[in-house]
Amino acid sequence: MKTIKKLPLLYVLVVLLFWSCNSDDDNSAPLNQNPETGLNIVQTAQANANLSSLVAAVIEANLDVTLSGSGPFTVLAPSNAAFAEFLSANGWATVADIPDTALEQTLLNHVISGTITSSDLVGLGAGYTSTLATGAGDNAMSLYFETSSGVLFNNVSTVTTADVEATNGIIHVVDKVITLPSVVEHAAANTNFSSLVTALGAADGELVNVLSGVGPFTILAPANDAFTTYLNGTALADVPTDVLSQLLLNHVINGELPSTLLSDLGSGYSNTNATGAGSNAMSIYYTTNNNVMFNGSATVTTADVIGTNGIIHAVDTVIELPTLATFATSNPALSSLVAALQLADSGTPTVPYIATLSDATSGPFTVFAPTNDAFADVLLELDPSGNTTLADVDPVTVDAILTYHIVNANVQSSQLVSGTVTTLGGDITANAGTFTLTDANLRVSTIIPTLIDIQATNGVAHAIDTVILPPQ
Repeated sequence: MKTIKKLPLLYVLVVLLFWSCNSDDDNSAPLNQNPETGLNIVQTAQANANLSSLVAAVIEANLDVTLSGSGPFTVLAPSNAAFAEFLSANGWATVADIPDTALEQTLLNHVISGTITSSDLVGLGAGYTSTLATGAGDNAMSLYFETSSGVLFNNVSTVTTADVEATNGIIHVVDKVITLPSVVEHAAANTNFSSLVTALGAADGELVNVLSGVGPFTILAPANDAFTTYLNGTALADVPTDVLSQLLLNHVINGELPSTLLSDLGSGYSNTNATGAGSNAMSIYYTTNNNVMFNGSATVTTADVIGTNGIIHAVDTVIELPTLATFATSNPALSSLVAALQLADSGTPTVPYIATLSDATSGPFTVFAPTNDAFADVLLELDPSGNTTLADVDPVTVDAILTYHIVNANVQSSQLVSGTVTTLGGDITANAGTFTLTDANLRVSTIIPTLIDIQATNGVAHAIDTVILPPQ
């Protein structure tokens, strides 16, 4: 399988910042230069009366040994007032009332591995880092920072006292406890997703509740510019609610698809929460030849924003509901099929294959889609000399061949039954047990098991390894 470059993740800045802060040339390193006479992070917090609630919580969660270790750590330390507000909001009297796991994970969500000063954050402006808390898929929880007006974390917690030095790291005192964020809360925290958040609110009223649930989800989150381009001057309020809901659901995948997994897989299909023809789950195609791209149109710009119930990948384009033409044109393995459709369209009278398959209101159809290898094989079958290319074939002949690959119904693989299958061109025979199709010339085509049920708005496609021919 092809190896590709790993996506650039904003939260690798932690490593880079730690390196820069410990460089011999950096005179502003926050670590105490005489550690044997200084205080570590826990001792520094204990010496500050305004952090007594934090110290009590750290001891209650048995994290005092960890935070007294070699580190280095960056600790976002909620003040006593911040803890009081947090406890009151949740109906707890003291930190001892907080469930053990919740307390530990909440505290770890305030700890970053490495040393990040306030000037480092201001220099970066905005972005993501990761904490020691655990999010979806056992990945490190993401933390968003923004510095246009002070230093703000997850759009809720502001640094009030910065750069308190300790022997094993640095402390920034903050005015709010930073709770563990869901994917919806992550989206709400980043102003670059404000259009998405507005769209979620304008769509199905239950959509935000669903995405705030257990999950896990993978959210493909269009940035504000993507929504501006998609709307093209149309007000979001003018988009019908049902259309908007389906559009947004087409950006939600059940389960976790981190960038590392997508890169390992290379390319393939998943399903979104939108529905295609026959009320079947809509398919989505991903490829990783050049970053991660979905349906041939949307590129991931920021990957792996980890929340409690899923993962967000920011994308630069709103992913519209796909047609059969979308899947044919986005998958390079089907480029010969696209060329054949275009060639048939060039005939007289013109056969509008491309226009029909691109029309979301057409069909529904089932398309048995020959791969590039299948087209190469049939050209050799028709001319063993190898001198015939697809462009050499008469458009009328190509048209006749293509009609044997289209059924006027949406037939998923689970609905395939043995016996006669009536295509637009004529009858072929299916064997549901062997997953094969036999044409009138007794030529057998196998449906490729890993490329079935590619569901679009106007039909479904199944890839096959052999071109079906009309009776010879």
